[in-house]
This record gives sequence, C-alpha cells and structure tokens, in this order.
Amino acid sequence: MLAAFRSNNLPVFHVKHNSTNPKSPLFAGKPGNGIHPAVQPMVNEPIIEKDVNSAFIGTDLESRLRQLGISKLVIVGLTIEHCISTSVRMAANLGFEVTLISDATAAFDKMGIDGKRYGADIIFNTELANLKDEFAEIKDTATLLAELDN
Repeated sequence: MLAAFRSNNLPVFHVKHNSTNPKSPLFAGKPGNGIHPAVQPMVNEPIIEKDVNSAFIGTDLESRLRQLGISKLVIVGLTIEHCISTSVRMAANLGFEVTLISDATAAFDKMGIDGKRYGADIIFNTELANLKDEFAEIKDTATLLAELDN
C-alpha cells in the first residue's frame, strides 16, 4: 500500500507513538520506539509524533492536512483498539472522510473487567463493527489498490 501511494504521488503521513511510560517498549529511545524498516519514511514524508492515542491531539496533523486541502484519509497501523480507533473517530469528528484498511491493522487479546479473556479476533471485529459507516468506510488492501489503479 505504501508503494502504491508513493507511485501515485499521494501524500503519506507517518504517525509515531512515543509512550510516556518509561517501562513501555514504545518509550522514546528504546528499540521498540523506532519505525520498522518496512515502512521507513521517505525524506518528504512527515513524521507526526504523539504521546496519546489520537494522532490529532497535541500534534499539527490536522493543520497540515487542511493546509494541503486533504479531506480524505486512508488509515492503517496499530492497534485498532487503541490509536487507530481513536484517530479514526477523531478524524471523522473533524470532518474528514475516512477509509480504514481492515487487513492493515490488528488487535491484541484483552482481559475483561470480569477476568474473562477476549481473543484478538473478537476485539478486532468488534472495533471494525463499531467504526463501520459511522466513522469510516472499511476496505481491504486489495480493494483500495484496485481503486488506485483506476
């Protein structure tokens, strides 16, 4: 997907989470905080650094998008139950038209308040159901890539 956006000269914004918890692998300076080589930004692709779940809070992402006249967003990344869900909801609330790529995100198992374990597949599909139509159009990678080819 990243290659398709780049070859179609579509803007790409990378959002990087910096945990405020020094014990987190996503804490700035720890190896887990780095950007994976498979999605390494190119020189002209901005990196938006955040320390909360939303890509829009405490960042200049919204103003950058508006300055460029961008009204449609395609969102991918991790994890759907945290940063992706929060950012999708906020983007929609700010008036952006959002497409979430279902096979370019994932979820983790969660422990419920009753001590019951909920599998990642339940978390994942519930989040997609919650976001579908009200906050985002849900597509898979193949569908989006086919649309870009047209």
